[in-house]
Amino acid sequence: MKVHQKDFSEALLSTIITTETAMKRLIERLLVKNKPVFAEKKLDLHGEFYKERNDPFLPDYSSSVSIGVSEENGELIDLHTIKIWECHRSFLGMTTSKKIPGSTISGELLDESVEDVESELVEYMSDFLENNDPVHS
Repeated sequence: MKVHQKDFSEALLSTIITTETAMKRLIERLLVKNKPVFAEKKLDLHGEFYKERNDPFLPDYSSSVSIGVSEENGELIDLHTIKIWECHRSFLGMTTSKKIPGSTISGELLDESVEDVESELVEYMSDFLENNDPVHS
């Protein structure tokens, strides 16, 4: 969901923070539940909440969650990332890092529920295990 700077508010900030917190907890729960399943297949499951910058309403702020799978040696095999919130400056429809007169600031907020994201990540992990199972290869 695209949000223009004029619509930045305390309510939006609260929604961003609440969503980020819920996504952090989701990743933690999924790791606890699924790490052992991946370990049985000699794979390591990683999950992380990532945030760049501190103020959600300033350009270049972004937050996301990721689930990754790596081999025992640590080499990353696959990564699935879901952006939660991203704020950027644009000028004539193109993202820019410079404050150019006429440029605008907007953000993009995840418009899926925590339950939808959980379903997506569970499906991703199931598909990964199914498609990378040596027995079925």
